[in-house]
Amino acid sequence: MVRPEGEGARHIVVGVDGSGPSRAALAWAIRQAGLTGAAVDAVIAWHQPSAYRYPLPLAPETSARELATRVLESTIYEVTQEFGGQVPRITPRVEEGNAASVLLDAAAGADLLVVGNRGHGAFTQALLGSTSQHCLHHAACPVVVMRDGRA
Repeated sequence: MVRPEGEGARHIVVGVDGSGPSRAALAWAIRQAGLTGAAVDAVIAWHQPSAYRYPLPLAPETSARELATRVLESTIYEVTQEFGGQVPRITPRVEEGNAASVLLDAAAGADLLVVGNRGHGAFTQALLGSTSQHCLHHAACPVVVMRDGRA
């Protein structure tokens, strides 16, 4: 992976899926980037499931990639509004694949990986979701796991 703006630049990767914990992760990554002069890659993973247990809230002409792009863009917009224009460079990345694998690939060479403690999976009451747990065990860089702050 090429590090942003030269070999010595700091680089934070944050996983975003639109959930409360991923919003908290993005906000934390932005604050940390502001303190360290790092750039932020906001990453969302998507895949086209072969079968659905329930209908997706998509218009027939909307793809899973388009939905992921919308979620990422709206989450970045909403979270950055809290900072009043004082945000580091944020690069949105929409990648196809398993969320944990996509995040680990994106974090190769990064200084830090930031994820929410859980996303939209089936076990939303779990302390750690499968993606955050996988990242904790397999990332080549430090990992920060954020909760959304709600009880």
